[in-house]
Amino acid sequence: MAAPFLRLGVNIDHVATLRNARDQGYPDPVRAAHAAIMAGADGITAHLREDRRHIRDADIDIIKREILAPLNFEIAATGEMIAIASRVRPHAACLVPEKRSERTTEGGLDVVGGHNHLAPVVRQLKGEGIRVSLFVEPEVEVMEAARSLEAPVVELHSGAFCEAYLAADEGLTAHELSRLRRAAEHGASIGLEIHAGHGLTFDTARMVAAIPEIVELNIGHFLICEAVFMGLGEAVRTMRAAMDEGRAGI
Repeated sequence: MAAPFLRLGVNIDHVATLRNARDQGYPDPVRAAHAAIMAGADGITAHLREDRRHIRDADIDIIKREILAPLNFEIAATGEMIAIASRVRPHAACLVPEKRSERTTEGGLDVVGGHNHLAPVVRQLKGEGIRVSLFVEPEVEVMEAARSLEAPVVELHSGAFCEAYLAADEGLTAHELSRLRRAAEHGASIGLEIHAGHGLTFDTARMVAAIPEIVELNIGHFLICEAVFMGLGEAVRTMRAAMDEGRAGI
């Protein structure tokens, strides 16, 4: 049986980071979203942080209004963010951990210890007709905890794998890729839709694309960095080709 089509979600957060450096209105993250979709992205991801360090409330409103592709709205499980998601009604809300001191999301949600806090959040978002995703560590027990929360989707944190690959540590790279594979296999077997993201490059996305249970990759920082040299459209097209190549090798 052929593996399902692998979707690409493009995260536009760091276009907003550049804009906010001088706060003169450019580069426009909404324009970036349009460009990514034209180049082959299947959806747009944006993370509205508590401190609004990159994406801002107005960006989310415009993206939801103007972009026809699905919006994957990354948020912390706080009252403020849940209220915004309920108002905006994105296609999906991905619940992520968030600390003001971190430069980027440093790990997955604690879905085991945080069950009692997360359960009503998941129920509320699902009640609003929003597909709920949990950004989690690639572990079998975490997949079980996600299912107990009745979240339909998990996004596996691929950061440890990508860091091992960049460090050229072959043993650790193989170990982390195996963690992703085992979690994806188990999660899919218990009915979860499996996504992955964080730190992915052309090379690492190609490798993760070979895990047949994963149906979506969400990639941002690397694509925006590559856009400096090749343009965003070409970066997205090259990533799409790398993903397709990895998928074809299954």
